[in-house]
Amino acid sequence: MNDTHKDALGRTLAIVLAGGQGERLYPLTKDRAKPAVPFAGNYRIIDFTLSNVANSGLRTIDILTQYKSHSLQRHLRLGWNIFNFELGESLEVIPPQQRMATIWYRGTADALFQNIYILERVRPEYVIILSGDHIYKMNYARMLEYHLAKKADLTVACIEVNRDEARRFGIMQVNEESKIIEFDEKPQDPKPMPGKPNSYLGSMGVYIFNTEELVRQVIADAKRPGTDHDFGRNIIPAMIRSRKVFVFNFADAAVGEVYWRDIGTLDAYWHASMDLLGPNPPFELADPAWRMRTYREQHPPARIISTEGSGSGIVTNSLISDGVVINDARVTGCVISPRVTIQNGASIEGSVIMSGTTIGAGAKIRNTIIDKNVRIPAGAEIGFDPDSDRRHFTVTDSGLVVIPKEMPFEKPAHVVT
Repeated sequence: MNDTHKDALGRTLAIVLAGGQGERLYPLTKDRAKPAVPFAGNYRIIDFTLSNVANSGLRTIDILTQYKSHSLQRHLRLGWNIFNFELGESLEVIPPQQRMATIWYRGTADALFQNIYILERVRPEYVIILSGDHIYKMNYARMLEYHLAKKADLTVACIEVNRDEARRFGIMQVNEESKIIEFDEKPQDPKPMPGKPNSYLGSMGVYIFNTEELVRQVIADAKRPGTDHDFGRNIIPAMIRSRKVFVFNFADAAVGEVYWRDIGTLDAYWHASMDLLGPNPPFELADPAWRMRTYREQHPPARIISTEGSGSGIVTNSLISDGVVINDARVTGCVISPRVTIQNGASIEGSVIMSGTTIGAGAKIRNTIIDKNVRIPAGAEIGFDPDSDRRHFTVTDSGLVVIPKEMPFEKPAHVVT
């Protein structure tokens, strides 16, 4: 990166949209915002976007929160207080100010419209808009270089997706200069890329705007009747008719393998968790050149206990966090968060167990997400009988079982007698 581009980083404000309710992740979002949902043992979902921001060299960040933001705000205060205001750095958490309206944010564009005051105060030359609920590693500095080279008003990051996925994305068509000429948000009948009948160009929800253009567009959108106040549905389609709007290929800025996941559903969350495991995971956490930051409490190292001759203390293809105690138990293909205790004879497979949970002796758990501070009774069986599971827990169409935070087990449900 040359000096001009480095200087542009210093004139760029990163705005992270972190106010979504995350209804499709319920019950994991019962008491917390979607970006605050724990992921990969030690982390919260928002840590991955913020780590990208920090590793990309951006040092001015505003995080727009809204629903159930207490745990998110606490996490950011404890884990992300690394920016020095005296050096021109900042990370600010901004709840709805209701400066421009007396309502909640009505969409992604409205969130920016209601916070125009921030842009007037900071006066950045460029704004990069990010979502706080995606898992990926991306060097935003490379996208900014591209934005400058194209002299763009707006640059949209994209990734190739298949037809089944395309219905969840904004789908774009571009010309030979990578200028966006069509944009269709979540189409029922998406249009494939020319010459690639099975590939579709999907928006990642990562945008770089020239600030003056961003302000102009969100003000115009706020005055427009019948708008959804959304970047994908309204702002981008309006801009491509008269402004320089370009697409940027995520592969040109991906760090490591090209990997991006929107973990907006329980099944997507589970699949992304399983992607962390195995000898060659598609998403690698242990990359010293691209460190993932979070807040970590002080816990002793994990302990795996196997009584001589028992042969039951076995852990394979799993992530094991600090403070975990696995006592003569079998753990296969799991993500185990801090302070989890797994008692003797228990067996856990293909599951995500969050902090402070205890798995009782002899319990059997399969394809299950267990939120924080749950006490699974001895002898319980979960993930083996879908009809029985549905009477007690959330079960997805695929059969994934989800147990909410601090759920009491007052009766010996699922206990084998």
